This record gives sequence, C-alpha cells and structure tokens, in this order.
Amino acid sequence: MTALAAACIVSVPGVAGPLVARSPAWSELAPADRQILAPLAPEWNQLEPQRKQKWLGIAKRYPSLTPEEQQRVQRQMHAWAQLTPAERQAAREQYKSMKQLPPERREEVRQKWQEYQQLPPEKRKELAATKLGAPGAVGVPPPSPTAAPGATPATVR
Repeated sequence: MTALAAACIVSVPGVAGPLVARSPAWSELAPADRQILAPLAPEWNQLEPQRKQKWLGIAKRYPSLTPEEQQRVQRQMHAWAQLTPAERQAAREQYKSMKQLPPERREEVRQKWQEYQQLPPEKRKELAATKLGAPGAVGVPPPSPTAAPGATPATVR
C-alpha cells in the first residue's frame, strides 16, 4: 500500500521533487528582455540559473525605472559584463561584507567612495598603486578600469 501511495504522489505534477529555477537560453528570452540584457548576451547561456533569474528580475523592473536609473543599470551591466569571473566573485564578496557593516559605517564608506570617484583618473591610479585611497581604507579594492562611472562597490553584484 505504501508503494502505491508513493507512486500517486510522484505522479502528481508539482509534487515530485524540488523546484528548480527555469534557466532560459538567450534565444528563449522575450525581445524586450534581450534588448535590456544585451550586454550579457555573449555569456548568457553559461550563466547559472539563479544569476539568470536575478538579471531577468532586473529586466522586468527596468521599464518602471526613471531614464536616469535605466542609464545607471545599463552602465553597471556593461561594467559587470567586462569583469572576469574572479573580479565578479570579489565584487560579490565585497557586497556581502558591506551589507554586514552597521548603517553609519556603510554611509561613511559610501561617502569616501564618492569622494574617491571625484578624483582625477591619475590620482585614483596613484592611490590604487599605494593602497592608501579611500576604497583601500575599508578593504574596498579600487575600481576596475572597466567599472562604470558612478558605480559603487555596494551596487555591483
């Protein structure tokens, strides 16, 4: 009797096993999603399912963003697409560490990052080389040469 009950449960759609996030191929995306996510096209089919879901969530919210927010998302997506897998992992780890900071410390780090971003490129390179710049003071690596202008370590995931 137990085997019969188990067979019935397994045959019920949606009960048979753990839910797995759908992982659509690039060609399966809606044209609007492909347009928004275009910077990720070359690597889309190699992304992990949870990463695809994260980007699809961003694409779904994209139309409701202001034009300035849309531009920021596009800059960050382009910058993210240029990072190596190791740089991406480092950015994710840094994001996690930033989230663990107390709110006042997080704000202080953001303020220092903004000040750092206002420096001329030569000065930023000099500070990055000496590791004395504002980002290095809190364990924040200097931005990648491909980082989007205005991107903060807290916004890149």
